[in-house]
Amino acid sequence: MTILALGACSLNVHADTLFVKANGYTLNHKQQLQRFEAMLVDDAGKVVATGTQSNLQKKMPKAKLVDLAGKTVLPGLIDAHGHVFNLGVAESQLSLRATNNLTEALSAIAQYAKRATQQQWILGGEWNQAIWKLDRFPTAKELDSVVADRPVWLRRVDGHAGWANSKALALAGITKATPDPAGGKIERDANGDASGILVDSAMDILEKVIPPQNDTELRIALDAALKQLRSVGLTTVHDAGVDAQSDKLFREYATQGKLTTRVYGMIGGVDQFFDTVSAAGPVRSLADDRYALRAVKLYSDGALGSRGAALLAPYSDAPHTKGLLFVQDQQMQAMVRKAAEKGYQVNVHAIGDAGNRQVIDALATLPKQYGAETLRHRIEHAQVLEPSDIPRVAKAKLIPSMQPTHATSDMNMAEDRVGKDRIKGAYAWRTFLKQGSKIPCGSDFPIESPNPFWGIYAAVTRQDHQQMPVNGWYAEQAMTVQEAFRCFTLDAAYAGHQEKTLGSLEKGKWADFIVIDQDIFTIPSKDIYKTVVLQTWQAGKQVYAK
Repeated sequence: MTILALGACSLNVHADTLFVKANGYTLNHKQQLQRFEAMLVDDAGKVVATGTQSNLQKKMPKAKLVDLAGKTVLPGLIDAHGHVFNLGVAESQLSLRATNNLTEALSAIAQYAKRATQQQWILGGEWNQAIWKLDRFPTAKELDSVVADRPVWLRRVDGHAGWANSKALALAGITKATPDPAGGKIERDANGDASGILVDSAMDILEKVIPPQNDTELRIALDAALKQLRSVGLTTVHDAGVDAQSDKLFREYATQGKLTTRVYGMIGGVDQFFDTVSAAGPVRSLADDRYALRAVKLYSDGALGSRGAALLAPYSDAPHTKGLLFVQDQQMQAMVRKAAEKGYQVNVHAIGDAGNRQVIDALATLPKQYGAETLRHRIEHAQVLEPSDIPRVAKAKLIPSMQPTHATSDMNMAEDRVGKDRIKGAYAWRTFLKQGSKIPCGSDFPIESPNPFWGIYAAVTRQDHQQMPVNGWYAEQAMTVQEAFRCFTLDAAYAGHQEKTLGSLEKGKWADFIVIDQDIFTIPSKDIYKTVVLQTWQAGKQVYAK
């Protein structure tokens, strides 16, 4: 790791700003970690050079100086899988993430309902029955005991199951006679009545009756999300499920210069909105790379916590079920081909080993001109794979898009779900890296915190914030700090076809960078998650200061 010297290239360009006294780190195009103490940025907001202060100042003596006071400077971090509007909406909804048991949860729901007197529906979630050590799902009757007069709908922490009270079930018309939809399940009690838990596509039955957000509410949500994203140092996010309303607002905010975190969008599915927007083809860049819409997000299965993830063999802790594939193989292949033939990258959610196999098989059916080598197709989560399928990911040049904090959130139940043998192919970051796979890292916010330093910490330690388990959970799959940093920068940029403009502070790339309060490459790994972002810059313009 060396201080970058000024290259031999000419600097005969107008350069606006010279950032000095930086403890700077970046990766180069060879993925080597290099250091710098000064960075020259032109008036367009792109990096001209990084290097020593003396060299750069000699070349550009009239540049405006910005003193970074010796603080650590990194390229802006990239979250390769999040949900922007959901993050903003979650700011105003009920969160049960901090509750330790059902009693605490019910108390929190009751208190929230007393405050939220103007809300027709009580919405929110982030509950986790595994944390509560409940050994079962909560019920509608338990919700009724604290809120019976208004409908309540609370999504599980993984977003793949929801908890409704009786009022909500009644409004949705869910009765004993309502059949399970394809790709979903209505949990039932001993009498066959709906118990209050809806899994995966069964949630759609209820959510159709929730009043949609209006334009004003969506703008409030987007503003709230952007405020949070820039405060944690995310200069780009990949939004995993863009619809017509969000696409409209992303375009508007981008062209007006209000999209303070760049968005790489994935169209949610290949239905009506896809048919409309794809007529013009993928949007590779809008408003100086602030917005792109060149991917499609599909779903293969559900989540592990709710046992909706599709497994090849029954769940170890529930032998009566193998989870759910959302669609049959032929339908998945048809959806993949429809998107790819229009020139879109195809990113498919897959958690269980059966879900992952279905996705690998489907993407393998694509002709070469629509294949992964050209369009960089991705498996979103790639969470539990049959070990023999992991090399197939590399052979097919698929990108495993993974979320490190999922491992540390799931470690309290994952092995219970899949057993000691299958866990060897789960959250297998080192195995993927060893075979040469690029891993774009994300968080799946708001399911997890959007803070990328929590993700880097989880990737490096495989521990929770109490440093448990002591030696890390299956620590042989951990990353180094440099690898985790790469996953949140260059590898994430590559996964969005943006490695030539984003992901590092190299000549010609956008000057998206952050200033932080500690050096993540020298501090003990146990302290990485405590990192605080002091400043965030987009294209050489400051968009956040603590």
